Amino acid sequence: MTEESPLAVTEAWRDYGRADLPVPLAAALAAFAEQGYHGTSVREIAARAGLSVPGLYHHYPSKQSMLQGLLELTMADLLWRSEQSIAAAGDDPVDRFDAVVETLLQFHIHRRAQAFIGSTEIRSLDDDYRKNYTSKRREQQRMVDDIIIAGVRAGVFITEVPEDTGRAVTTMCVGVSTWYKPEGRLSPDEIVTRFRGIARATVGYVGDAARRD
Repeated sequence: MTEESPLAVTEAWRDYGRADLPVPLAAALAAFAEQGYHGTSVREIAARAGLSVPGLYHHYPSKQSMLQGLLELTMADLLWRSEQSIAAAGDDPVDRFDAVVETLLQFHIHRRAQAFIGSTEIRSLDDDYRKNYTSKRREQQRMVDDIIIAGVRAGVFITEVPEDTGRAVTTMCVGVSTWYKPEGRLSPDEIVTRFRGIARATVGYVGDAARRD
């Protein structure tokens, strides 16, 4: 068995391919994205998955468990990609900021249906699981906030409100899932380039020339 090279491991966060979801969750995702959680019946999910309703319940005991399972996989994927991209970026706060911004943008482009459900159906989660899910979203936000705070301390970002700025940057990136279309005027790489510049401006990036002085 051959081992992956360090480069392959560190670049894996950029590889999206097809989302590897269990068939029932893929069916639930498609239905939720089209009709919303409350507008979707278990019978419809079962039909999309090519299963009987009892067959679907064999895998997931309720519609709520399907929503929770879907969001669990979504957040695990996003957190893993964020951790990998930040680690690969090294110690420089600007490089780390660019990496986490790119991760958020690419994720909300390539996993836009999952990301959209993750943002719009929080209200549909049972109270107990909602706490678990929102704690993971806060973990993701802390990654962004900590990088911005480090950049302010290093003198490369000049925002006076790093945590508020972090929320603004994240909100901008998350919003891509609501409007991006593959046939749109901007490619994913063009979106990353353009919005990374906007994100840098938002945190008050001092510029390469100032960093060299």
